[in-house]
Amino acid sequence: MDGSQGFKTFYGGCPHDCPDTCSMVYTVKDNKLISVTGNKDHPMTRGGLCVKLKDYEKRHYHPDRLLYPLKRTGPKGCKQFKRITWGEALTEISTKWKKIIAEDGPHAIMPNSYLGNQGLVHGLNGGDALFNRMGATVCERTFCGEGSCTAWLLTVGPTAGVDPESFAHSKYIVIWACNSVSTNLHHWHIIHEAQKRGAKVVVVDSYASKTAKEADWHIAPKPGTDGALAMAMMNVIISEGLVDQDYVDNYTLGYKELAERAKTRTPEWAAEITGIPAEDIRKFAREYATTPPAAIRLGVALERNYGGSQAIRAVSCLPALIGAWRHVGGGALQFPVWEHPYKFDVISRPDFIPEGTPVVNNLQLGRALTGELNLKTPIKSMMVWNTNPLTQAPETDKIAKGLANEDLFLVVAEHFMSDTAAYADIVLPAAMGAEMEDMVLSWGHLYLTYNEKCIDPPGEAIPNNEIFRRLAKLMGYEEDNFKWNDTECLENYVDWNSPTCDGIDLDYLRKHGFARLKAFGDKDTRARHAKGEFPTPSGKCQLMAEGAKNFVAGPFRQMYEGFQPLEDLDPLPDYVKSRETPDTNPELAEKYPLNIISPKSHGFLNSCYANVEEKIKGQGEQFVLINQLDATARNIKTGDVVKVFNGRGEFAGVAKISDDVNAGIVVATLGYWRQLNNGTVNCISSAEFGDMGHSTTFSDNLVEVALS
Repeated sequence: MDGSQGFKTFYGGCPHDCPDTCSMVYTVKDNKLISVTGNKDHPMTRGGLCVKLKDYEKRHYHPDRLLYPLKRTGPKGCKQFKRITWGEALTEISTKWKKIIAEDGPHAIMPNSYLGNQGLVHGLNGGDALFNRMGATVCERTFCGEGSCTAWLLTVGPTAGVDPESFAHSKYIVIWACNSVSTNLHHWHIIHEAQKRGAKVVVVDSYASKTAKEADWHIAPKPGTDGALAMAMMNVIISEGLVDQDYVDNYTLGYKELAERAKTRTPEWAAEITGIPAEDIRKFAREYATTPPAAIRLGVALERNYGGSQAIRAVSCLPALIGAWRHVGGGALQFPVWEHPYKFDVISRPDFIPEGTPVVNNLQLGRALTGELNLKTPIKSMMVWNTNPLTQAPETDKIAKGLANEDLFLVVAEHFMSDTAAYADIVLPAAMGAEMEDMVLSWGHLYLTYNEKCIDPPGEAIPNNEIFRRLAKLMGYEEDNFKWNDTECLENYVDWNSPTCDGIDLDYLRKHGFARLKAFGDKDTRARHAKGEFPTPSGKCQLMAEGAKNFVAGPFRQMYEGFQPLEDLDPLPDYVKSRETPDTNPELAEKYPLNIISPKSHGFLNSCYANVEEKIKGQGEQFVLINQLDATARNIKTGDVVKVFNGRGEFAGVAKISDDVNAGIVVATLGYWRQLNNGTVNCISSAEFGDMGHSTTFSDNLVEVALS
């Protein structure tokens, strides 16, 4: 798009790990990015940007940005580097890798990425083809939502569920374990408008988040007890005759068995577990069942306790019990990405992976690097892009110890000298959003979002995919994937012949910046499962999934099907206890009596922006929310520096005494950088998996808090 006085505008897509995937407009003059604004034509994001992105152009020109390849000259972690050329950097990497492959085999090399960029070309799976071709150890990436995916797919299959825009028609809206105001802002606007028109908004969250404070009713179960609440809702719905029996009889599987289990899951039983009065549970169930259309927005935080995925299965069953799916604006919303036409097999090329290739999960990186996992082939080299495990992964003290090993050859592609990059042997400067072509995946709406390259990267930074192309050439890989430019990647990575892409191609996206997927109606007509048609093996909502085995969805493990967990799963949903709470682990609670919740920060996007002075000022210094009762017992006052600790580690923060948390619970948010603080919250987090999908247990940890 051309503008006046030398200004030109281009379409962009926010690349960050957020369900909103905002359509944006870049304004450029003389090859410089002047401003980034929201695209007002986009029906979902409507021209708004969150506090993280509102001055996105400044991030491109931040004075600390990495501009040239660097080679380590001092001890690991001390940030002593010298500038080298791209030729030197890539030659050293490929030479080291070839030597490791010759001496130890390709399993000694491991990729590590996540959703620091959500682009199809430059994002999570962008390096998969290279490392799969190499035969490297597969990285299973389950930081966020993967247990939720397993539970959702078992219950309703790969469906987008209720359109997020259709919440405009909902009369009863449940936001379950999602802080929409901070992490799903544009969906919150739709919900808030429905609320103004009379819809009741209920937030289920263990602390009073920004979203909970905007709700008509905040229900605060003890951490990790949501499954008991959902099962007790089932008990009420079934025992009081609030079931849509016609819908259940025709479009569900396993109702009889679920009803039998729910008989003993009474509100009184759940009240003892959740701390929610039995009459409140009854009221919640009755209102939900009798106020159509009723919609549930499931947050990924619901999975972050052992048993969290079973809770998600229980919640995912509720809409079918009351026939909510019959209505526009009725049902449940998890990840709409299941209806997007992405060709992950082409992106990742799992056919390259040799049989028997091992898998290491990124949550257990510290254990892998320190020898705790007893890998048959220890990791001798790792390449990291689009992630910062030294703040975002659990058991970070173990990760720091592993990264400090001089025998580990670490390559990091980054924008800034992150905590993880500080330990690298080679640091590669990566391009940012406006500097590369891509299409940005959305896990929060039903639009394809195009991102146009509109400026050149500063210094010698290059896009991730160009890094992988150059490395593939030096490694001697000749397959077509490694020769495609970014445009050719997009032509091959999307199923443009899918019915969802009717009338949409890459040229259309270039002209408009975004396109709504076509299948199953628009926001005013979509009732995806009014007549069942669930994409499950039975074609029905599977209240019972007989013979179910545990698994991790393909895109989160390089599309590799080897070494899936495959434990037998309970055919029915239920409440499953957390590992670390005073009720379930009283012996541990004698030393560490407080549950800690670690939600995402309002001012950061995971660890992105947590090094930017203006964003730190807006977010505030690292803090610990604590109830007055717990603070008084520890002689803590607001403003005191406290340490939060358990047997895994500790971090420091400023105490904030608040009624936003109940007694027995403290809150500290994710994203702060380790090098700028005395530890971060994931120092105390366990790397143990949740009950499904190798999910996280970030909110299943006991700690103690004391004056520092």
